[in-house]
Amino acid sequence: MAPLRKLGFLTIGLFDEDDPRAGHESTLEIIELGEQLGFDSAWVRHRHLQFGISSPISILAAASQRTSRIALGTAVIPLGWENPLRLAEDLATVDVLTGGRLNPGVSVGPPMHYDSVKAALYPDTADIEDFTYQRVDRLLGFIRGDVASDFSGVEGIEVFSPRVQPHSPGLIDRMWYGGGSLGSAQWAAEHGMNFLVSNVVKAEGSADFAEIQLSHIARFRAHHPAGPNARVSQGLVVIPTDSATAEQRAKYQAYVDTRTPRTATTHGPRRMMFAPDIIGTSEEIAAKLQAHLGFQQVSEVAFALPFTFGHADYIQILTDIATRLGPLLGWSGQE
Repeated sequence: MAPLRKLGFLTIGLFDEDDPRAGHESTLEIIELGEQLGFDSAWVRHRHLQFGISSPISILAAASQRTSRIALGTAVIPLGWENPLRLAEDLATVDVLTGGRLNPGVSVGPPMHYDSVKAALYPDTADIEDFTYQRVDRLLGFIRGDVASDFSGVEGIEVFSPRVQPHSPGLIDRMWYGGGSLGSAQWAAEHGMNFLVSNVVKAEGSADFAEIQLSHIARFRAHHPAGPNARVSQGLVVIPTDSATAEQRAKYQAYVDTRTPRTATTHGPRRMMFAPDIIGTSEEIAAKLQAHLGFQQVSEVAFALPFTFGHADYIQILTDIATRLGPLLGWSGQE
């Protein structure tokens, strides 16, 4: 098994409804800490009409001005909520601000609770909106520089471009698809994207989570032009307890205990499965990861921070990951 080359983390960015600034500031401070600890990437989740980050591009624009090296990603932006042309403008703008560090991850499908929100989101077009992969294809085209308007040139003192501006040439190579099925893995590969292996997957050929992730990675690389060199990042919830206090360890274990039962079986008609959280000392976690069929096939990860922990907890977890777990997995922080 090759050593881990790129170490990243992901946060949902929770906040208090009555004091949203504090939660957003905490997220930015955590990203700053990640850079100081040597992490290669920091990723944010996307949560609409919830008390988590609803505008990840805004957060990453702010983070771009507080950091200079760490890659900044989204895992993931659900495109059912987005206009691909407008999103392409936002992504290109933030990529320019970051100096080419943006790694946008996207997915498709109808927005969550679509029947409840469609009147507000698409009051005139709700029944004809296209939530298929075509929405991703449109976004990729605009990022690549496809024509978006048949008008260009000078009108008065204003100059118009037929393509999205600004154009950030390297961004197209840093587009990721977050997928949890064999079909999504193959589609992403055939369209030259990078692949974020989901911690929620569709049980198609197996009911073993690690085997399912392995099948997705194999399908992706079998259909990608880069073959075995195609980029894949694994996301799992990992909670090292090395420097945790007794109180923190108890809280972390209680969190894992409440979530573990859902990982034992498939859910719903689509047979969805959740990844088990991994908790313990860095040595214990490293051993479990090295035995994980999915982890064995990747050289970069974005470990997810638990949803409901506090700022001090995230500091402890990230510090242990960077200083203890990462080196045990072969990560040197030199990439």
